[in-house]
Amino acid sequence: MSDCGCEKTRADLEAFVRGEIGCCQTAHTEIREHIANCPGCQDEATVARTLTVAVHRACSEEAAPADLRTQVIAKLRDVQAEPH
Repeated sequence: MSDCGCEKTRADLEAFVRGEIGCCQTAHTEIREHIANCPGCQDEATVARTLTVAVHRACSEEAAPADLRTQVIAKLRDVQAEPH
């Protein structure tokens, strides 16, 4: 398989780490192989994975307070009811 290169890998790295490159298995495989053979992209992938895990963990551990949720929903309903 051909190497997709650092530029392509870095452009698609966040989507790759989140598993969102599903349109083409070839692109996923090329990026995975490039990361395996490029120390610079390995480092960037490690940082991206670490950040993704930290953000996911932070978002799943905390929920908005009930009163804030109620206020936001009420405001959304008000905005939807306004004539356009």
